[in-house]
Amino acid sequence: MPREIIDLSPPQERAILVGAPLKRGTAKLLVQEHLEELGRLADTAGALVVGTLTQQVERPDSATYIGSGKLEELKALIAERGATVVIFDDELTPAQGKNLEGALAKRVIDRAELILDIFAIRARSAEAKMQVELAQLEYSLPRLTKLWSHLEKFRGGIGVRGPGETQLETDRRLVGHRIRLLKERLSEVTRSREVQRKQRRSQFRAALVGYTNAGKSSILKGMSAANDIFVEDRLFATLDPLTREVSLGGGRGGEVLLTDTVGFIRKLPHDLVASFRATLEETREADLLLHVIDASHPTWEEQRLVVDDVLVELGVHDTPVVHVFNKTDRLTLGEEQALSERMGNLLPGSVFVSAVQPGGLESLRAALLEARRASRPVREVRMSPGDGKRLSELHRSAEVLGQRVDDASGELVVRVRAASELLARLGLG
Repeated sequence: MPREIIDLSPPQERAILVGAPLKRGTAKLLVQEHLEELGRLADTAGALVVGTLTQQVERPDSATYIGSGKLEELKALIAERGATVVIFDDELTPAQGKNLEGALAKRVIDRAELILDIFAIRARSAEAKMQVELAQLEYSLPRLTKLWSHLEKFRGGIGVRGPGETQLETDRRLVGHRIRLLKERLSEVTRSREVQRKQRRSQFRAALVGYTNAGKSSILKGMSAANDIFVEDRLFATLDPLTREVSLGGGRGGEVLLTDTVGFIRKLPHDLVASFRATLEETREADLLLHVIDASHPTWEEQRLVVDDVLVELGVHDTPVVHVFNKTDRLTLGEEQALSERMGNLLPGSVFVSAVQPGGLESLRAALLEARRASRPVREVRMSPGDGKRLSELHRSAEVLGQRVDDASGELVVRVRAASELLARLGLG
């Protein structure tokens, strides 16, 4: 007789989503889009959305964020749908979270906690796990301070999962100590990453940035033909930066280093941006940013502005940007033509690609090759004909276009397209 298989996995969370945009804000016009995105976040975290509730507010209620009437409506909806967790689209204060949980007798989390939870699930490398843990602890610390008795008992489920030692400590001193330790370890990682970047400084580097699920990983996979790149149609599928060498054609020297970075999202927790700053340094060190936009998304313009705001927060001001409109395979020919004409005025130099169609990335290759050549002007450098070491380095790390011997001086004159950093390192600048 076969043994009965007992399912020990925890039951799936049943979530109700709450959106309460300000009446005077633009968010009230996009509340349904924002709740749909919150629903996708909940799905990524493993929850089943069983209901939504919206209310436009003049200002958030200091005690419960939403008004008393909506709070009663929310209670009834919880009972009707059998919800186990309530997720607010906006950040709640510690007092609001405590009061809501007391009134609803259910766990209440906000968008920031949900995003932190997803990052905890998705973290794979030791660095990503440390970054997520640091963000979770820094987010939780003021709540631990103000509501110590409320959070003495560990609350399981969405919003509090984490890799490693991320459970809420019962002692503020231990939490503070853990935060300091994580910052020290991440500083060591930052120094190591800086050494790696110095070694690659002579190569042209481009970084893929953009809203989560815009298709950055798919573009990197398509450009590099690397089969080991993880691609999934979900928010925050990858957290760790991944760099691959991409050949652009155009002869020797037509290679670039292309890096995929963590995606952004509106209302990205500040603690998370701060914790991932070392990872996002790739954007500051890049010669070119490729801002990937999901052209098929109805709110791509809002998403573009969200990414721009995060880049400003990271201090990326002077780096050239090429806007890459991805997923054009989901547009009709007329829609794509109209978008191209409009962007010709709004964002000149934009390229339109599809990571899933054959040849759909060729316009991006051409744009990258043009940018690479523009950043590596052609110069003539002189050296001794017997200086094989420096000549070999030029052929390996630059694009040598020709060479001749100067009859008058006897020097070797090399016509080369190379980075200024490389020429300076070789003493040829």
